[in-house]
This record gives sequence, structure tokens and C-alpha cells, in this order.
Amino acid sequence: MNKSKQAKISVVFIGSGNLATHLAKAMYATGYSIEQIYSRTIESAKVLAEAVDAKYTNQIDSISKSATIYITALTDEALVDLVSELTEGREQGLWVHTAGSVPISLWKEHCSHYGVLYPMQTFSKKKEVVFKEIPVFIEANTPSDLELLNGIAKTLTEKVYEASSEQRKSLHLAAVFACNFTNHMYALASDLLKDNDLPFEVLLPLIDETAQKAHQLKPNEAQTGPAIRNDKEVMDDHLDLLYKYPNLKHIYKEISKSIINSKAKNK
Repeated sequence: MNKSKQAKISVVFIGSGNLATHLAKAMYATGYSIEQIYSRTIESAKVLAEAVDAKYTNQIDSISKSATIYITALTDEALVDLVSELTEGREQGLWVHTAGSVPISLWKEHCSHYGVLYPMQTFSKKKEVVFKEIPVFIEANTPSDLELLNGIAKTLTEKVYEASSEQRKSLHLAAVFACNFTNHMYALASDLLKDNDLPFEVLLPLIDETAQKAHQLKPNEAQTGPAIRNDKEVMDDHLDLLYKYPNLKHIYKEISKSIINSKAKNK
């Protein structure tokens, strides 16, 4: 899709959070016309709108009725609550959401053209990402809408995949394990170090090396530590150290058990 075609596709973003911010900026940089930003918080809408040369509003009644595509980047709950109100009078545009766990059928009773554009990545406003490396999963209700979404996605990233709603649910679940739960482990480790007057930064080389291994080895092949060796003496020592942290003690036991079981299963 060349830039002249991209410029003719007008885009309205519903939401101005982390994902909307990165996706809107990526589309704008690629040549798309970002017509408008809607957010419940006017200041948030204004900040993103100024970054992508767009108008902004916090009133649903003021959302443009003539955009080519409406991209919703809201919480799942907000999207379900607002879908009727958002699409009313705008049924002819292509409506897509960016959620991993919301089925495409959400749109069925509300508009004629609809789909999903799901970038699978963790987004924070203050941390830049290289969008062309992010996998994007698409789904649409008609071949022509799927073709349009595919064209848009391919201008943003080299990794575009078609995925059904059921596949996307599994993707989202896997992402929670790989990202959200992993980051929580960092938080728990940070608290343990803080209690012992040590900085979290000492773990960063270990974290980086662990992440790099995932590019070269299967996760089961990269597993190290006392549980994979079934080193009961070390694990018992760790559990003794966690006597003040019953929650962490439970987590340690369950994850160690899972590692041991996984090793037995993959022999």
C-alpha cells in the first residue's frame, strides 16, 4: 500500500492509552491520516492528537461519522459497554478492536464492516517500540475488509498473521504467562532484594541473558536452576529463607513442582 493510498484512509482512534498511542504514532509515521482521537479524558486525547496532527474530543456524539476505519483501544469492559453508542450513525465505517481476548462477534449486531487488529506486545507510553518487529494478528467479517486490514498491517510490521478469535484467546493467554506473570516475578525479586539492601539492577544481566536464550533455544532446553536439577537441598534452603513470606513460599513450591513435572513430561 503506497503512501498516497494510505493518506486517503482516514482513521479515528477510540482510546488514547498505551496501545493507542503507539499504534496511532506508527500509522501517522507511515502516512495515514489520523482524523480524530476520542478519549473519556480530554487531556489524554489532546496529548495524542497533537502528536499525530489530529482533532480530539471526549464526547461520543462528536466522533466523526465519515472515517474509513475506527480503531478501538479500550479496556475489554469499556468496549462492551460502549459498542452500541460508538457505532451508532457510523455503521458504514470499518470497526476494529485491538484486544486479544474479545471475540470478533462483539461487532456483529452493531455494524456492517468489522474486524480485529491485535498487536501482540506490551506497551508503555514512555518506552518506544520498533513496530515493524511486532506481530499483528488480524481477522475480519468479509474478504474485502480482511484485505484492507492486511494492507494496513503490512505497512506497519513485517509480521502479519490471520488468526481466529479462538486462536487469539490462546495467544493472549500465552502472552500473560510470558509477559505479565514474568514481570510480576521481577517485582517479587525486586522486593526480596530491597529487603536485603541490594539493588534490582544486579539482576539485569541475568534477565537479559534469559530473554536472549529464548531466541536460540526452546524454553524447556534453556531451563536452569535447582528445580530442573531436582536439587532438594537447595530448594529446602530457599524455602527456609522464605519463612517471612508465606505467599512467595507458596509460589516457589508450585513453580518448582511445575518445572519438575515439565521435565518428566518432556523426557
